[in-house]
Amino acid sequence: MPSASPCWFPIETERLRLREFGVNDLDDVHAYASDVDTVRFMEWGPNTAEISRERLRLTLDEQAVWPRREVNLAVELIEANRVIGSVRLGVDQNGGGDMGYVFGSAWWGNGYGYEAGSALLRTAFSTLGLHRIWASCDARNTASVALLEKLGMRREGTLLRDRRVRDGWRDTHLYALLSEEWKG
Repeated sequence: MPSASPCWFPIETERLRLREFGVNDLDDVHAYASDVDTVRFMEWGPNTAEISRERLRLTLDEQAVWPRREVNLAVELIEANRVIGSVRLGVDQNGGGDMGYVFGSAWWGNGYGYEAGSALLRTAFSTLGLHRIWASCDARNTASVALLEKLGMRREGTLLRDRRVRDGWRDTHLYALLSEEWKG
């Protein structure tokens, strides 16, 4: 990450807090990570309780290191004091970055993805001064396609049969946004 210290998070929006994970987040993480609908288009999951516990342990270990090339943040719904998903921002040595996200299916359709994604893009461009952010999604994931486009990202291409997932090979859409294109 460009910053000498992790002063750019937590990030708060009207309804969400994007923060580092804590040991008490396990139940919330497992709730979305074990949900078949949530992980349908992901390369991982659905998680067993053991996998969720190990993944959270690894994330907590990663949080002890700074600087790091990638930051995974819990997305906490402030009013419920509950983790409903996560976002990730990775930064490369050329001033670009990639973002990713997952939200529990129980929380879909409420604009949380857009709210968190907008906050992450604002931080990437305004606070960290990144030049370009890219993201990818399973081409069948129409909700993720709609979210990336609503965030102002443009589809740069489609990688054909590039990743093997549970139901076979998938196509992956690649989206990107340049800092000068960002309307934040």
